[in-house]
Amino acid sequence: MNFDRRQAILEAATKSFSQFGFKATTMDQVAKMANVGKGTIYTFFKSKEELFDEITISLLSKMKEEANRIFDPKRPFFENVHRALYRMLEYRKKHQLMIKIFQESQELGTPAVQEVVKKVEQMIIQYIKEKITAAMAKGEIQPCNPEITAFVMLKFYIALIFDWEKRHKPLDKEEIAELFELYLFKGLST
Repeated sequence: MNFDRRQAILEAATKSFSQFGFKATTMDQVAKMANVGKGTIYTFFKSKEELFDEITISLLSKMKEEANRIFDPKRPFFENVHRALYRMLEYRKKHQLMIKIFQESQELGTPAVQEVVKKVEQMIIQYIKEKITAAMAKGEIQPCNPEITAFVMLKFYIALIFDWEKRHKPLDKEEIAELFELYLFKGLST
């Protein structure tokens, strides 16, 4: 019974955060949507921030599962990284809560939301860093600073997928893969 109530609260909060954002969501709204008393929410979560945290941690875990599902040890490193990054960013792009989180972070600068954006980026960077370290150990790529390289890869992807689309026709998956390989693996020199 407690699990059902807790789950109802999490689902209602996810829906509310997705529709209204973190700042505009109230515990009263969540209680009404979950069909529970406001006090019931506080038996499971101390605050709106804690509730938001629980939801975003679950979301991050699902994003990582998506990336792991696509990673194939038989494929070349650059292809795996491209596919995993693309999957994580597509996940972020397709899920309403993630869209709202990034939108609110940019438009309102809500501290709790900016913290989530930071966690998402840190999780992705950590994931790529682990893959880079493994690829260096196998001799698939040159020695490098895995954290800086992961950071550059993520920012490059974000720029191509989100920033480019603000003023240009979106690039398809193949174009992004080609650019990724050219700039990060082959280099521009002849």
